[in-house]
Amino acid sequence: MRSVWLGDSRVKIVDILDEAKNAVADRGKNYGNVYINHERIAAQWSITLGTEVTAEQVAMMMVQVKLARLMETPDHMDSWVDIAGYAWTGGKCVQEAPDN
Repeated sequence: MRSVWLGDSRVKIVDILDEAKNAVADRGKNYGNVYINHERIAAQWSITLGTEVTAEQVAMMMVQVKLARLMETPDHMDSWVDIAGYAWTGGKCVQEAPDN
């Protein structure tokens, strides 16, 4: 099993992915279907920004938020876990989009 150094601790890659899987499942219980939820967010952002935003773009933007935070605290494990979760979420949104 591959591991990497993050900050002062050695973390197994599989642990990050397992945590992301659990986080996505927990959020699904609270927020419902991931695609529908991200479509709702996209609709709100589209109004605010004055341009169309897609569900998968919401996931991409959230990855960027997490990357910006990691620039300050690169050893903050929750952000790494969230990036993995948003990667899954973005792929799921692409798969569930009506035109796919």
